[in-house]
Amino acid sequence: MTEDVRDPSGDGIRCMLMRGGTSKGAYFLAEDLPMQPAERDSILLRVMGSPDPTQIDGVGGAHPLTSKVAIVSPSAESDVDVDYLFLQVGVDQPTVSDAQTCGNLLAGVGAFAVERGLVTPGEETTTVRIRLVNTGDLAIETFPTPRGRVDYDGAASGTETAIDGVPGTAAGIEIQLSAGPDARLLPSGNVTDVFDGHRATLIDNGMPVVLLRADEFGVAGTETPTELEERADLKDALESIRLQAGPAMGLGDVAGATVPKMFLLSPARHGGAVSTRAFIPARVHTSIGVLMAASVAAGIRIPGAVGADIAALTDSGPDAIEHPGGTFPARVQVQLGDDDQWRATSISTRTARKIFDGVVYPRPRL
Repeated sequence: MTEDVRDPSGDGIRCMLMRGGTSKGAYFLAEDLPMQPAERDSILLRVMGSPDPTQIDGVGGAHPLTSKVAIVSPSAESDVDVDYLFLQVGVDQPTVSDAQTCGNLLAGVGAFAVERGLVTPGEETTTVRIRLVNTGDLAIETFPTPRGRVDYDGAASGTETAIDGVPGTAAGIEIQLSAGPDARLLPSGNVTDVFDGHRATLIDNGMPVVLLRADEFGVAGTETPTELEERADLKDALESIRLQAGPAMGLGDVAGATVPKMFLLSPARHGGAVSTRAFIPARVHTSIGVLMAASVAAGIRIPGAVGADIAALTDSGPDAIEHPGGTFPARVQVQLGDDDQWRATSISTRTARKIFDGVVYPRPRL
């Protein structure tokens, strides 16, 4: 990053807008943004058009899933190619949070690194090793680059892939995620905890989530996100549990944070492993994030965890995690180590697409 950012509202800042998985965000090189977090965050709020529920004066899409930022830089670690910092920009609040990462925007990081010259592409495929700065996890991302160019469409490389929540097809991107050395799959040390009389499984396989039974909250699991968001009693009940679960997961006071995510689980209805509705935390996800799905899939494979008794699992996977927009195939393996700690590895297939590449002009002031 550099301290010499002159009048970004007048000169503009290099930016690439990309869809990553079922999210959309602005991708920047770290060197194109200020080093100081406060100055950087001010610029990002102005780029997105926050705080404003419509984000009318910026590139944000008036929803948490489209108000995201990826900051990418060369990594100083010898076995890593690039570092990826994720920032969640508030929509109607002037907030910029690094408390979580995003597996959806992660899908576009490898291609962005190639586009910006941080990684030399292969002639057929390219593999990029990515350190997730927010969590310390390592992602290995492989995607098609026929003739040394990123193939977003998939037709030229024969990798056309459809993912629920995104229209059409695009080139498939394989993401293998390994937890950081200090990561704990069950942060509280328990398979289940109890909050407000409800059994909960606190799990973090790349994203801190709380697993709960939907039927205990009067939720069938067929409701739309809008229907669930209209239930103030439900939102209050889940927020009470979330505020207690945060400290139990080592996250401290999460009153102003976007983690942990709250999942209501019910039996699958479309041949999948389990049905989900995710509060993220105030809005309900229209589909499911990559790392959210990885955490849910790991949880339901642990005996005694919330949802394990209603999950329809296969021996080899992937486990189809049902969500409001369809299903997400999550390939996750869990293992109980000699130290009695559960660990997980996951592989997912996502797609990404470059929407525009150029210069963005933040509004002059908040």
